[in-house]
Amino acid sequence: MKKTRNRPVYLNLFQIRMPVTAVLSFAHRVSGVLLFLMIPVLIYLLDLSLQGPQGYAHANAIINGWGFRILGVLVVWAFAHHLLAGIRFLLIDLAIGVEKEIARKSA
Repeated sequence: MKKTRNRPVYLNLFQIRMPVTAVLSFAHRVSGVLLFLMIPVLIYLLDLSLQGPQGYAHANAIINGWGFRILGVLVVWAFAHHLLAGIRFLLIDLAIGVEKEIARKSA
């Protein structure tokens, strides 16, 4: 008779290979969170720019900085990725592209 062990199993998450569709789903969620977290920053910059010429100059100085440019590229990627992946998921909800090969190609 075989003995069963009731001890925890160690899973090395770096050795588990996720399918490309799972990676796309995770990236879709990350891009959504990034877009959500950027809303207060963008509202602050809009409010600052509408306070007058000095506020506009200050907002312009913030936007022209290197840190914000990198963040801007990240936000543009997040928006594009979230939009396209969202359209893909909506099509899957309509049973378009559900087959394994087509799902991999669209991911």
